This record gives sequence, C-alpha cells and structure tokens, in this order.
Amino acid sequence: MRIQKIAVGYISIPLVTPFKTALRTVDNVNDLIVRITADDGTEGFGEAPPTAVITGDTKESIEAAIRYYIAPAIRNMDLEDLPSIMEKLEHCLAKNTSAKAAVDIALYDLYAKMQKKPLFRLLGEKKSDKVKTELETDLTISVNDTEEMVRDSLAAVEQGFRILKIKVGKGGSKDVERIREIRNAVGKDVVIRVDANQGWTREEAVSTIRAMEREDLGIELVEQPVSYHDFKGMQYVTANVETKILADESVFSYEDAVRIMEERGADLINIKLMKTGGIHEAVRICDAAEEHGVKCMIGCMLESKVSVSAGVHLAAARSCVTMADLDGPSLCKTDPYEGGPQFMGPKIYLPEDPGIGITKVPVRFETIK
Repeated sequence: MRIQKIAVGYISIPLVTPFKTALRTVDNVNDLIVRITADDGTEGFGEAPPTAVITGDTKESIEAAIRYYIAPAIRNMDLEDLPSIMEKLEHCLAKNTSAKAAVDIALYDLYAKMQKKPLFRLLGEKKSDKVKTELETDLTISVNDTEEMVRDSLAAVEQGFRILKIKVGKGGSKDVERIREIRNAVGKDVVIRVDANQGWTREEAVSTIRAMEREDLGIELVEQPVSYHDFKGMQYVTANVETKILADESVFSYEDAVRIMEERGADLINIKLMKTGGIHEAVRICDAAEEHGVKCMIGCMLESKVSVSAGVHLAAARSCVTMADLDGPSLCKTDPYEGGPQFMGPKIYLPEDPGIGITKVPVRFETIK
C-alpha cells in the first residue's frame, strides 16, 4: 500500500477543570488531527497539541510543517517500507516535533492496520503473550491554592486514582505546604509524584525537595525541577537529594536521553511523543533505557484520545516503561472518538483492534493538495 492522501483538521474539547502549571493555564484541548489514507482506503490517525511553551510549536507552525514540508515529502511512499518513510519524515525539516509526531502516529496506526494487529504487539521487544494489556495512570492535580488542590486530590482518590501527579513550582515553602496538606488529606497509601515544570532554580529545588524529605512526605519522584536547558542544574539536584528525579523537558531526542543516562542528569526519563517527534524516536529512547537499566514514564501533553492512545500502546509494549502519565482523556469532559483503549478511571485497557484502535474521528478534514 502507498500513502495516497494526507488531511488535517481540528478538534476542541473542554477540560473538566482548568489545567494549571508553572508555565501556563489552559481551559480546552485544541489539537490538530492528521488523517493519512492509503491507496486501498485504509485510514490512520494522529494528533498534535500546540504547546508553544514546551515544544515551541503553535497551531500555525504545526499545520504549515505538515502542509508544506511533510506531506510533499512522504506522499506516494510505500507503507511496507516504514523505516524509509520515517527517515524522510525526520529529515524533511528540522525540529517541529509535534507536527512530526502527529504524522508518525498516523503512519504507525496505518502500518499496524496493514498487519491486522494492534500496535502494541508490533512495538514490543517481549513475546506477544508477555506484553501488558492493562495500565494504570496517574492523574494530574493542577497548581492552585492549597485548599483547592486538596479538594481536587480527594476527588481524584474518590474516583479510584491511587497515583497523583501534583503540579508545583510557584514557590518553595508554599510548594512544601501544598504537598504536606495533600499528603495529610489523602493518607499514606496514595502515591504522590511532584512536577515542578522547570519552576525552581537549582538551589530552590534542592532546598524544597530536602524539606519534603525531612517531613517524610513520601514523594515517589520530582519531575523536571529546573529549566530544561540547565543540564548542570539537573545534575546538581539529582546528586544532592534522595528523591528520584525525572527528566521531562530536558529530553526531546535519543541524544538527550543518552546524555541524561550516562551523565546522571536524572534518575528517570519521561518520554512524550510530542517531544520525540513520535513513536519512531521514542522506541530508540526505550532501547537506550533498557541498555542502561533506566526506568521510564510515558507521558502526554494536553492531548486527547488519539495521540494518548499511541502512548498507551508504547507503554504496554516496552519493559523499561514502569510508569504512565496518560491522563489526557481523563481531563477531558467528553470523549468524541470511537474505538481505541478504554479509559476507566485510573485503569487503561487495550483492545486487540488493529492499529491504535481509533475507528472514528468527528473532525472536518481538509485534504492537502
């Protein structure tokens, strides 16, 4: 089969509550959807959120990258030769990882449908009967006043979530207070992950994390405590606290991940398809993590079910992935799609449907000429 048509459209889904981090506040998922159609009519779907404060990609830049660079480069290529398509996708333009990710996901979806297999059974290094078909995700608690964060945390626990990812980064002592009050409210059995979203200096990070350690708040990990480009700062924090440090915005590429692993810029790696440019590069990072004995999380931006489903398939397939931060669909008020993994509170169940499983996307598409 060959790539015949590439089309783009947009979807907007309101969030249950505003999503607030140290970097931004968002009320809706507003994402670009890609549809790639083979010459036999089979369709593959991908998705990209405009996350300018993290990836640098805007709605306009994502569409322009696909319309003027990616689509002309890969149209009419043979889907049986997926490595050649991925090489062309990678080199047709620099950066623009979100645009590449949307197309990459649609291509993998299409390729797995050609093989008549669910994607996770094509991505794993393990035997087919050993891959995970059930995952557990955390739920993100946005940064707000302490009282509101406590209420949101209790509501999440009531919904069955046992792992909470708490957004902080708005002030050292205030951040300790937030985590203390949440821990007191939810009890000792709930796993707490802390995400600073680059919100601290290296000194603030060490001071704040040590304060949490002294109070025995039971923090599983702290994610991206300092700016993504402050590699020395990441090393400094990792070396000076007992709590595990998870690198997120510091890792976009395979090269970033290997440097973090080899030079101990963090203990753990958060792989997000929108940072890596899709599944192809993410698989390379998983290979490196398995070689170095480093555990990984598969995370997501503010994405809906299409691209998060691709992350679910990757998480299910790879043994280095021991954590899932794939709560994007849980943050949305509605699920407008048909098919794909089932998101039931903290549990995610993978069907045996071909590809990523999405069968219907209610979007008005425009075919790129």
